[in-house]
Amino acid sequence: MWSWVLHRITGVLTFFFLFVHVLDTALVRVSPDTYNEVIETYKTPLVNLMEVGLVGAVLFHALNGIRVMLVDFWSKGTKYQKHMLWTIAVVWVLVMIPGAIAMMWRTVSVMFGGGE
Repeated sequence: MWSWVLHRITGVLTFFFLFVHVLDTALVRVSPDTYNEVIETYKTPLVNLMEVGLVGAVLFHALNGIRVMLVDFWSKGTKYQKHMLWTIAVVWVLVMIPGAIAMMWRTVSVMFGGGE
């Protein structure tokens, strides 16, 4: 049940990100200066942390979507659905740990005096 709830939540989060992304990209046509200001606000540690969360949400949503398709369309899907859930959890962790480190590296280095 929790994977169902997380799948819905990550889907909504991804939708809202795409909505904001389309709006801020459209700003370049309306006012390039305003667009540049908005893009500058995205270069903060908080937004960087939110980007890591977004990647985690999209990755879980994609992996769980594959699991849902296998459960629905594979004759043995329901038998192995719990195993597949643990598999996607392990894959998610294995991808997210180095991914989060790579995404946060610049922010951490700037915060602790490493510069740009």
